[in-house]
Amino acid sequence: MTKLSVGKYKGKKGKVKKIIDAKKAIVSGINIVKKNQKSDPNKQQTGGFIEKEQPISLSNLGIFNSDTKKLDRIGFINKNGIKHRIFKSNKKLIK
Repeated sequence: MTKLSVGKYKGKKGKVKKIIDAKKAIVSGINIVKKNQKSDPNKQQTGGFIEKEQPISLSNLGIFNSDTKKLDRIGFINKNGIKHRIFKSNKKLIK
């Protein structure tokens, strides 16, 4: 679960659907815009307004710690030669 830390949607939560070019991400329910779409009889698409999620910069996202109910920073530990991500505040593994 991610939470937006800055910008217009600060404090909103959502799941990351897709990461684009390691700089932007599409988050469910965030940055929704209305787009006018023309009808296309070949594809059986009707015209009108559709709602679409637009990408948001990764610098505006933070990882939400469900135990502390706050945004948290990430640390790394090595267990048996495998690198694991942990929350810095309570040292729990990130799933």
